[in-house]
Amino acid sequence: MNWDTIFKEIKGKHDFTEMDSFLEEAYETKEIYPARENIYNAFKYTPFDKVKVVILGQDPYHGPDQAHGLAFSVKNGTKLPPSLRNMYKELEEDTGCVRQTGELTGWAEEGVLLLNTVMTVEKGQANSHRGIGWETFTNEVIKAVSDEKEHVVFILWGKPAQSKLPLIDTTKHHIITSVHPSPLSAFRGFFGSKPYSQTNDYLKAQGLEPINWCKEVVMHEK
Repeated sequence: MNWDTIFKEIKGKHDFTEMDSFLEEAYETKEIYPARENIYNAFKYTPFDKVKVVILGQDPYHGPDQAHGLAFSVKNGTKLPPSLRNMYKELEEDTGCVRQTGELTGWAEEGVLLLNTVMTVEKGQANSHRGIGWETFTNEVIKAVSDEKEHVVFILWGKPAQSKLPLIDTTKHHIITSVHPSPLSAFRGFFGSKPYSQTNDYLKAQGLEPINWCKEVVMHEK
């Protein structure tokens, strides 16, 4: 099984013509993030057979030079957004790992699928592409990972991510939940939740290689 096969199956079940038309016009007439060639980077950097962990985000960052197709990640050299800063704070507390850049391509290459449930956004307009069809697509992706794989860790931060629980077979996968790492909620249970060491403890218990959360890789764009 690979992403191409899964995408063909999804497109055989659902009609994305309206979404495709919407995005075509949006990219031609507005500032949309991420760049069109980066929309599917989560799948490019984490092949289906390598997926060990799924971290769900909502929609891409809507500021310039931030989003590049991986949830929570920002392009190298960009200031850390508040949620990512809190993720790194917990990472250091949990594992001792101190990261230098906001780009999470290294995590993606380790097998962490960094999936936004809505995969595009208009500049300065959070959630502007909610409801155009992305949720149908990403719900099917989540189901495919759940159905076709086993012993995957799903990290669900916040209620929107946790609303995807019915798509996941919890009898063969490991679920980690807490409040979102945003400044509005991080102090209500994200800090101290130890998601990174929890993930690796589970993977090791299944005889799988743990994630190197310290791995730094900078994506080289064309």
